[in-house]
Parts: sequence; structure tokens; C-alpha cells
Amino acid sequence: MHIPEHYLSPQTCAVMTAAMLPVWGHAMKKVKLDVSKEKMPLLGVGAAFSFLGMMFNVPLPGGTTGHAVGGTLIAILLGPEAACLAVTIALLIQALLFGDGGILAFGANCFNMAFVLPYAGYFVYRLIADRISSEKGRYMGAAVGSYVGINVAALCAAIEFGIQPALFHDSMGQALYCPYGLSVSIPAMMAGHLTLFGLAEVIFTTAIVAFVGKAAPGMIQDAKSRKSANTPVYILLAVLICAVPLGLLAEGTAWGEWGADEIAEVVSGGKVLGYTPAGMAEGFEWSTLFPDYSVAGLPDAFGYILSAIIGVALAIILFRLISAAMKEKVNYAK
Repeated sequence: MHIPEHYLSPQTCAVMTAAMLPVWGHAMKKVKLDVSKEKMPLLGVGAAFSFLGMMFNVPLPGGTTGHAVGGTLIAILLGPEAACLAVTIALLIQALLFGDGGILAFGANCFNMAFVLPYAGYFVYRLIADRISSEKGRYMGAAVGSYVGINVAALCAAIEFGIQPALFHDSMGQALYCPYGLSVSIPAMMAGHLTLFGLAEVIFTTAIVAFVGKAAPGMIQDAKSRKSANTPVYILLAVLICAVPLGLLAEGTAWGEWGADEIAEVVSGGKVLGYTPAGMAEGFEWSTLFPDYSVAGLPDAFGYILSAIIGVALAIILFRLISAAMKEKVNYAK
């Protein structure tokens, strides 16, 4: 679901980034009010879960891959505003260091995965959990909410892809950016997310919600227990880091994430494209330190693990630094 560089026009990227500015502003204000200095590092844990979830690629017949995002998971644990900021940081680390998602398309990727996904997923989760006041209700809400969240986000990405050829093309009718219209982009994106990728999101979300509910229930924002021992959560992160090479087993490229050097030969919608859109061939490129989560001189599996360690460490350190800079909230109530 990560939109690469030059699949969206600069105009589209600007509009999507502008749309995210008030969302980020609201999320930061809400988190500043509601999240204490002691709990702020948990946003780093949430960002780490999202970062790792997106490294476990799932294959779809035909060579397409996808992954979980974890936005609804973080919203359940810490609230949708916290999820928005945590997923934003995960996406920023991916784009800057690993080339997963475009720099110019960062606003669009955040709109889909850091805004639409956690808020839609959390809305559905609350609808179910508030009506079935038990562990069963929480798990049902987590499952249905995460499934709805990732599919609404995928639909948004498909629409952003699909409007490009109609809005931006040359005098010969050839697309300047994403060359696939809505009739191709929506079925192509939704086929995977309504099936295996959606299932991956459900499993990832409900499994971690269940684990946290048993091992560190105080981390869940609406839990009755205030038990705050988070050591088991950090152990789970370490286990997931060691397991990330499983994501390498899924061969192929996610739909809509082909490089400019290969898109001309891609078969989508039953046809070979046959040309490289000019905007892709001539656009800005960002050189990353660890392209595609690889490290020069290391086997792919070790590079993947090292990339996971770097991403998780950066997410946790960033929110710990924010926590350290926060002032203690004074309670004036008597």
C-alpha cells in the first residue's frame, strides 16, 4: 500500500499533504493533553509494531505481495490520535532510510495508513466493543475493525492511483504518472486486501491485542486493569524482529510499487503497459541508506533483521526523547 515516488503527480501529493496538516495538528494536540510523560514512550512501541508489521510480506497468487499495517492495533492500545502519530513516524522512517514509500508521496501514504486506517478501524472497534462488554467483544471489535480499516485505506490508495491517468497525461494520451485508471486500480488493490492482506491485518491485530491484554493489560487504554509491566511487550518486539526474514519468502512486488525500470513490462488488467510514464522516468529520486531493507555485504536475512532493529530503535528512541522533553502535568484538583 506504500505509494512510491512519481506514481502521484506533484499536485496530488501537495493536496494530500495539505489534507494531513490539520490531522497531524489535532493528533499532536490531543496526545499532548491525554498522554502522560510516563506513557509517551508507548507511542514508540506502537510505531515499532507498525514498522515490523509492514515487513512481514504476504504473497498473493500472481506475484503480488502485501502486508499488515497495525494502525487499528495501535488505536485500540493507545487511541486513534496516538496511532496517527505512531504510524506517521513508522512511515517516515521507512521512506527516509529504506525507500519504502515515496518522499513526495509521504502525505498520501500518511492519509491512507496513518489517518483513514486507524480512525476507521477504531470507529468500528468501538461500535462492537461498546455493545459486547467482554473480552469477546474486544477481540471481535479488533478483528472486524482492523479488516475494515485496512480495506478502506486500500480503497483510498486505489482511488489516488486511479485518477492519475485521467488528470495527468500528455498530448498522445499517455499517462504521466500512474498509468492505471480506476477500472484497473480498484480491483487490483482490493483483491488482495479483501482476502489475504486483510486476513493478515486481522491476525496481526487480534493476536497482539490478546497478548497485551494478558501480559500487560495496563497498556490498553480502556482496560480495567492498570497493571503497567511492559517487559513482555518488549520481548514480543524482539521475537518479531528475529522473525522478520519470513517476509522475504513472499516473492514479487506489491501492486503499484514497480520501479520506473520495470513498469513498461508489467502486465496489469490483462495488458502490457508498453511505455514508461514520463513523470516516473524524469522525476526526483531519494537515495536511501538501506534500500528495500538490505545492507550491503550482508545476506538478505541478516540485512532484514538489522533493518528491523534500526527501525524499531529509532521509533522507540524518538518517543523517549519526546517524553524526556515533556513537563510533568500538574494536578490542581483538591
